[in-house]
Amino acid sequence: MVKLNKIYTRTGDDGTTGLVDGSRTAKHDPRMQAIGDVDEANSAIGIAVAALGEGDHAVMLRRIQNDLFDLGADLATPGESFEPSEMELRIVPAQVARLEAEIDVMNAALEPLRSFILPGGSQAAAALHLARAIVRRAERTAVGAARAVSLNPQALAYLNRLSDHLFVMTRAINAANGGDILWIPGASR
Repeated sequence: MVKLNKIYTRTGDDGTTGLVDGSRTAKHDPRMQAIGDVDEANSAIGIAVAALGEGDHAVMLRRIQNDLFDLGADLATPGESFEPSEMELRIVPAQVARLEAEIDVMNAALEPLRSFILPGGSQAAAALHLARAIVRRAERTAVGAARAVSLNPQALAYLNRLSDHLFVMTRAINAANGGDILWIPGASR
């Protein structure tokens, strides 16, 4: 259980931050950049949840937000073993599989894509398009960090699948609100 009595500690004033094992790393370290991008994606998803209100999509997104906190903890845990334990949160294959199952269910009700989609549509879908783009950045940052330090391959797979999930969800939301905004190549010439 997390208990935070004091928000500021001053320990990061020197440009470092603590990892799960108690070690410290530079705030500009690639691992920390990936964690920051995951946090930003989570915040963008929160905006989408606020725009959606209640319903199945909001429930899925809140579960994803919780997963993203787990993923941040995973990225902040140095080591070579990626098995979860009492003291170490790790993304596991079941979390990736859940995203895939949800993608399949949402996608089954959609018409096949016949064009690229412009980010937009309803307010919630537009927020999710932004979240999807941030998740893609988080994935790129995490893959880059994994070149320097060992990161859980399931965390990387989760980020990859999450961007797909958010894309399909935007399509499902827009399908219920007039449809996607399609790209028309050369339309502005």
